[in-house]
Amino acid sequence: MLSLLLIEYNSITKRFLSGNIENSIFVNQQNAMAKKEKKQLKKRLLHKYRMVILNEDTFEERVSLKLTRLNVFILVTLTSLLLIAGTTVLIAFTPLKEYIPGYSSTSLKLKATELTYKTDSLETALAINNQYYESIKKVLSGDVKSTDIDKDSILEAARISIDSINLSPSEEDLKLREKVALEDKYNVFEETNPSNLNVTLFPPVNGSISEGYNFKEKHYAVDVVVAKDAPIKAAADGTVIFAEWTAETGYVIIIEHGNSLITVYKHNSALQKEQGSLVSTGEVIATAGSTGEYTTGPHLHFEIWSNGYPLNPSDLIDFE
Repeated sequence: MLSLLLIEYNSITKRFLSGNIENSIFVNQQNAMAKKEKKQLKKRLLHKYRMVILNEDTFEERVSLKLTRLNVFILVTLTSLLLIAGTTVLIAFTPLKEYIPGYSSTSLKLKATELTYKTDSLETALAINNQYYESIKKVLSGDVKSTDIDKDSILEAARISIDSINLSPSEEDLKLREKVALEDKYNVFEETNPSNLNVTLFPPVNGSISEGYNFKEKHYAVDVVVAKDAPIKAAADGTVIFAEWTAETGYVIIIEHGNSLITVYKHNSALQKEQGSLVSTGEVIATAGSTGEYTTGPHLHFEIWSNGYPLNPSDLIDFE
């Protein structure tokens, strides 16, 4: 029994050893084939060729070059990289990119930048004008907030001893008083002299003046009697900066003529222009009426302002 087992063990061992030997032989064969293929690849890459350029008629050799597959591959690769790099540089740093579809031109970008700056400036100017017009609108409509006064602070100030207050003027106060005294010697409206205006004003209506300009009574206008629904015309070219209804003076329209010159038309029965409209000299802007709480009958209340100061319309326009 033991002898049979030994025989079986020997046969198994022989088969195992023979299998390992076969595997090792196969692996060696694979390695040898791989090395052979590498050698063949290297040989193919380094195999030399000759490129010859001949004269077709005389078969004279003009150019002769020795090449290998590896040299050709390297040359083609380097040439491709140089072409890609050169094309990139031309597109990125030269005006040639403007001719490629999809790229915007330099002049177009410059114009877009300029328009952006101009738009920003216009938005700023528009915001300032809107604030200015809103202020005028509040003044004309009487929507002006009164200043709140703290009664307690006034009473507290009254209790302060007069002896404790230093009433002697400071040096800065003395200089300010001298400056004000010098300015008071001259007419406060001197710079708004009608002779300084560089614009010719057209009479908005023709009629008799029922009440003239009176600075002391704060009547900064002339009231011209006209028939109801008579056309009111623009005194000069300009832009309508206000055109709305007010409780005190009815339909009011204000025109800015440039150079800080403004004309005001009040007590109209209807308005023909809107805020922001451009008007020409003599163009109808409203119709005369008797609207508002302060009206005394069909007439036109006409004011002229220059640099924030009122002017006497009768000095500039002949209404009759």
